[in-house]
Amino acid sequence: MKHLEVYLIPYVVSNAVALFMLWSAWKKPVLARLLFFILFFWAFIMNLTTALTNPNDYLNYSEMAVAWYKSFIDGWFKDHITIVVVAIAIGQALIAIGIILNGTLVRLAAIGAILFLIGIAPLGVGSAFPFSITASVAAWLIIRRKNLEYLWKFWQPKST
Repeated sequence: MKHLEVYLIPYVVSNAVALFMLWSAWKKPVLARLLFFILFFWAFIMNLTTALTNPNDYLNYSEMAVAWYKSFIDGWFKDHITIVVVAIAIGQALIAIGIILNGTLVRLAAIGAILFLIGIAPLGVGSAFPFSITASVAAWLIIRRKNLEYLWKFWQPKST
């Protein structure tokens, strides 16, 4: 892995954010849902833009990934980057939207987040591992919540 030091600050920040998301999911689930919305909406924009303008940037992740993921990235994925990453970006947009809605939609979005985050874990440093595992636990804590109202309802003034 060449120039691993360039990933140090994003790696530390990402894992600090994941710990904050985990704490939020435990103590302030509304904040955790907002953080998941921001994370997945940002990921949607970044992945969609990169897939459409610089798709070969994704090939850099192979040097940080576990062996079988490296083979996948350097193989089939290399010939289908744009379509795969655009599909991933659409999934990320759906997670972002779902996490701010209510009930079953929040739970489905959190399940989608967990599946996505576990799916990127083999990228190692490229996915700031163990960020994805920590954030997955935070999403699981959200799934277990009973009061999953629309996110914006929590910021409405209380009627007297």
